[in-house]
Amino acid sequence: MSKPNTAGLSGAYRAVWRWHFYAGLMVLPVLMLMALTGGLYLFKAEIESALYGGLSRVEARGETVSPDRWTAAAEVGLGGTATSVFVPDRPDRAVQVKVRTDAGDRTAFVDPYDARVIGSVTGDGVMGSVKRLHSLEILGRPFNILIEIVAGWAIILVATGVYLWWPRGRDVATAKPRAGDPRRRPFWRDLHAVTGLYAGAVIAFLAVTGMPWSAVWGDVFLSQMRESGLGRPPAPTANPWSHAGHDAPAGQGWTMEGVGLRADGEGEPSLDRVVATAEAEAIPQPYTVSIPGDPGRAWTVAPVTTRAEDARSLYVDGRTGAVIGDARWAQFGAGAQVFEWGIAVHQGTQYGWTNRIVMLMGCIAIWMLAISGGVMWWKRRAGRPGLGAPTAPPGPRVRTAVLGIVLPLAILYPLTGLSLLAAIGVDRLVRLIHRPRPEVAP
Repeated sequence: MSKPNTAGLSGAYRAVWRWHFYAGLMVLPVLMLMALTGGLYLFKAEIESALYGGLSRVEARGETVSPDRWTAAAEVGLGGTATSVFVPDRPDRAVQVKVRTDAGDRTAFVDPYDARVIGSVTGDGVMGSVKRLHSLEILGRPFNILIEIVAGWAIILVATGVYLWWPRGRDVATAKPRAGDPRRRPFWRDLHAVTGLYAGAVIAFLAVTGMPWSAVWGDVFLSQMRESGLGRPPAPTANPWSHAGHDAPAGQGWTMEGVGLRADGEGEPSLDRVVATAEAEAIPQPYTVSIPGDPGRAWTVAPVTTRAEDARSLYVDGRTGAVIGDARWAQFGAGAQVFEWGIAVHQGTQYGWTNRIVMLMGCIAIWMLAISGGVMWWKRRAGRPGLGAPTAPPGPRVRTAVLGIVLPLAILYPLTGLSLLAAIGVDRLVRLIHRPRPEVAP
């Protein structure tokens, strides 16, 4: 099959192609990691059941013992302080108590019928580590900042990919796989194009809805959202929301993350009272009870939800059992509801198995795009200097075509914009080092 030359390629096309190349070079390795960990996390329940079935299963029998005995047994068994309790929705499942120790957090599996500690795992277990790796939090805050950069460039990849695919009277755009020789570049080009065509919208959605976890844009934008009428609901009268610090409740989701309420009751706090209140308030199991280290703070009960509209945070005085606050989905601002819905779809829980499979296909597509793009690049760069990047044609109209795609995203996501400036610097340097040479269509 003969290779078309540059005669049919406009300057704008060649410039967008060049930036599509650089965008892929910059972020595809990280996107592949995020796709792998995200795909695994879609099956969190199944993986944890396979890994910890021996720890989580108990014999259902009679009445359970006092919930206070669950935390007492876990604290004695692990040598630390209980910070949260996961109450399961099945009588044959163990209660999970997270304990803060000098060596770090551990989760104890406790038989609810006799308060026997069956065993424990580090932190939140394997899937907790997968989640932290997915957000790059496990590598430290500087790496978590990459979330915004990678997500922004992923959107640029999708936008420039659509531009390159769009039919222009050339035999390049394709909507279905065509027979070809895997040893030749056109085969991988078509595979790349078809995969991107059908998965591009899902990949862009994953990138946009992943932004709440970014360390810069996410913290700033979502903080403003929460404090405005579009985010967090109003706090109870005379008891404003307060930053919870180390007592941040678990399992609350994005809108109510990191805040709590004060409690003014007297006496000794008790998990018994909080669980009794949760049952009286019809909190569905499974749910998580967060135990504050400060006795002056409310305990928080949050059900484990699959749909965004089921979100709820119940604030209980651990010393009296009184309900201090009850934040529900209907009270969230419109912006918070949109983001909570986006996160639930991102995690594959909002619409059941269909949702999960679609998100999984997006993760698989990222790997297919990366592999096919890598093969195309490897075949193309043979005998070429440097990275083998497409040569940028001169002219202001060309720059306008590229900026029209990437500039709005650079403004919306500042770290993506800063990385764009760095990429422009690298691009200028490469252009100075290597002279242009004839190109072929991708």
